[in-house]
Amino acid sequence: MAYNKSINQKTHRGTAAKTRAPKAQQPKLKVIPLGGLHEIGKNITAFEYEDEILVVDCGVAFPEDDMLGIDLVIPDFSYLVKNKDKLVGIALTHGHEDHIGSLPYLLREVKVPIYGTRLTIGLVETKLKEHNLLGSTERINVNAGETVKLGKYFKVEFIRSNHSIADAVALAITTPAGVVIHSGDFKVDYTPVQGEPIDLQKLAEYGRKGVLLFMCESTNVERPGYTMSESTIGKIFEEIFENSADQRIMVATFSSNIDRIQQIINCASARDRKVCVVGRSMTNVVKAARELGYISYKEGTFIEPAELKNYEDNRLVIITTGSQGETMSALSRIASNEHKQIEVKPGDKIIISASPIPGNEKNVSHVINELLKKGADVIYDGLMDVHVSGHARQEEIKLLHALIKPKYFMPVHGEYKMLKTHENLARTMGMDKNNIFVMANGDMLELNSRSAKHTVGAVTSGQVFVDGLGVGDVGNIVLRDRRHLSQDGLMIVVVVMDTYTGAVLRGPDIISRGFVYVRESEELISEAREAVREALDECRGHAGGSEWSYCKTVIKDTLRDYLWKKTKRSPMILPIIMPVEL
Repeated sequence: MAYNKSINQKTHRGTAAKTRAPKAQQPKLKVIPLGGLHEIGKNITAFEYEDEILVVDCGVAFPEDDMLGIDLVIPDFSYLVKNKDKLVGIALTHGHEDHIGSLPYLLREVKVPIYGTRLTIGLVETKLKEHNLLGSTERINVNAGETVKLGKYFKVEFIRSNHSIADAVALAITTPAGVVIHSGDFKVDYTPVQGEPIDLQKLAEYGRKGVLLFMCESTNVERPGYTMSESTIGKIFEEIFENSADQRIMVATFSSNIDRIQQIINCASARDRKVCVVGRSMTNVVKAARELGYISYKEGTFIEPAELKNYEDNRLVIITTGSQGETMSALSRIASNEHKQIEVKPGDKIIISASPIPGNEKNVSHVINELLKKGADVIYDGLMDVHVSGHARQEEIKLLHALIKPKYFMPVHGEYKMLKTHENLARTMGMDKNNIFVMANGDMLELNSRSAKHTVGAVTSGQVFVDGLGVGDVGNIVLRDRRHLSQDGLMIVVVVMDTYTGAVLRGPDIISRGFVYVRESEELISEAREAVREALDECRGHAGGSEWSYCKTVIKDTLRDYLWKKTKRSPMILPIIMPVEL
């Protein structure tokens, strides 16, 4: 009987092999970066499986020099808004602006819970208060090492990491298609100022079990070697403070670098100096960090700017924003004598504890020059090692690749050249180039354990400009006009004409702004006025209704040609025709 059972089973399996329906294709995980690729900042990625979407980070970018009048640049959220019913949560890696800064703008459009570590959520709450969104937004504190379940398909483990802000984490995202490891921003710091080193053991565990996709930041991938520990800066500060016993000390650094701020406070407290914090973002972050216990200090250490006059200079330390030379930052206003409460004194020791972000070099140099002219003793990165990066260099990145051993890899967080460098690094680690995906914002990667497919431009993405209270009402055309005005100025032509006959009743009057000074260019303006009169003669017979647009076009073309011939400049020309019924 046993023998016959075995035969029957073999026959059954063989028959089944011939008649079984094709196996259903395993659903794929969709990975959709909406920001942070081919750029610095604006980091946000959507993970979609079946009818659920998990979002990781939601950051801003800061405007480039040619984005005149723009305050912030945020991602285009239209894909998420369109699919808002699928959203199960937003998981945050850390509290930097390029990872949390655009949350209020997304939360105006959708309601979704926010998951993050305690400091990260604390900084998010400060932003939500400003936008009156705190009461309507669910926030969930998660400790490093904990796992949360979001929806039916996503589990996220928050893995302890190191960065230039406390409570940074990497994410292990478990889905039915496989595990994705998202590094967040990180460095491998074996001697962090507070907390423990990055949890390499946990990353290695996931590597042994099998990782479908590794997404790793690329900010410092072009730099060989290792990034120095944040704790090394404390020794440099100790030396500077020791050699500045009779001077007032001012330190400009990133407001979010709480470990750096803690080391400055330690040096000040050891010498019985009072600490004054200035700059809006610095004040907000330090307040949140103190309330949450991420900054330790002796009672009475902190004073307000109004109290500075009550202490001798050698008993003061001022911690300020402005390490990037931002125009409206506290340090820039101090350097240009525009700060209401603080002015530079000869002999002040001013430390700029940051490296200029690419594009900010001129602004930083300008601030340094202004401070030096006022007699300050300025120390900056280049004279002394007063800054270390929060981002991993090549050897640290290689370590994570070796531990995680992913099947597929996507470099993130960086300009295109950085992503390509990271691709080459992954190939030196033995990865198949066909399993590495250098993508752009709006692309889609669909993958499971058997295959991966990269689709270019799969969803809407891009930049949305924030100008004051306006979000998205300034586009490329408006920016083009602003650039035109800033470079060439404006000429306004005002003419009063008869509604029916087109006869000129008054004018043309010409107003110049940013092009020439009228009183010093009377001949040019007079000739320009004559050119407009000739254009108006051509307009006779085209008065009334839609024909006014024809007259305006003739005026613009005639005046533009004349001004280019005389000055080789092309101001914006705005004709105004005021029809009057006689």
